[in-house]
Amino acid sequence: MKMLNVKNLLKATAFAFGLMAAQSPAFAADTAAANAANTKPTILLVHGAFAASDSWDGVAPILQDEGYRVISVANPLRSVSGDAAYTRSLIDSIPGDVVLVGHSYGGPVISNAATGAANVKALVYVASFAPEKGETIAELAGKFPGGTLGEALAAPVPLGNGVNDLYIDPAKFHAQFAADVPAEKARLMAIAQRPVTDFALNEPSGDIAWKDVPSYHIYGTADKNIPPAAMEFMAKRANSKETVVIDGASHVVMVSHPKEVADLILKAASAN
Repeated sequence: MKMLNVKNLLKATAFAFGLMAAQSPAFAADTAAANAANTKPTILLVHGAFAASDSWDGVAPILQDEGYRVISVANPLRSVSGDAAYTRSLIDSIPGDVVLVGHSYGGPVISNAATGAANVKALVYVASFAPEKGETIAELAGKFPGGTLGEALAAPVPLGNGVNDLYIDPAKFHAQFAADVPAEKARLMAIAQRPVTDFALNEPSGDIAWKDVPSYHIYGTADKNIPPAAMEFMAKRANSKETVVIDGASHVVMVSHPKEVADLILKAASAN
């Protein structure tokens, strides 16, 4: 009598169960869902100055619930060119399409990072700068009246190389940066704010992607960091596919109105 070959039996059993599973409606549905999810772009969220990655905490779960892979980038806030190169390295590491979302200073970063990147399908500007080549953030911020950031900054922190780190004075943070956010939340945001260098705010933009990549814009009428008129100007200049203006929203519109921001990102991600 031949001895039973256990290994072959296990292989045959596994094959049989696998075949049955593959033929089941549930397996087919799960596979179709997985394949559909794989065709969706990855969404990169790039925070701005005086903020951190957790500023997207209200937006990211909404995007994930719709089946998108979401990465919240830790923006260095050192220089537009350097931060764009860092972001570009992430873009290049991702298979498939990418939607780039930038808040505030993150706008120039994504504008530069996406240049020549064939897999970037859309740019979303959230209370953000969308510079032309050669423009600086400081120049755009002063182009229209209404911005009060300069008056709200704390004393510069010298870095020893002629460059300074800039913070918003914590006592002025709520009114300046996040007036439509609860006071306790704004207090914590002020503590966690990450500084930007004055060099970054005065560095001319390199080549920009919004001339070739569809852009979407959202901002609030009560923004004190970037004058709303400046954001309207930049959105029109970039031939925005859709511009959403939220009445009374502060500079951190993604914190106070995460659903509206997420909805616009989803439109950009699903557009043909």
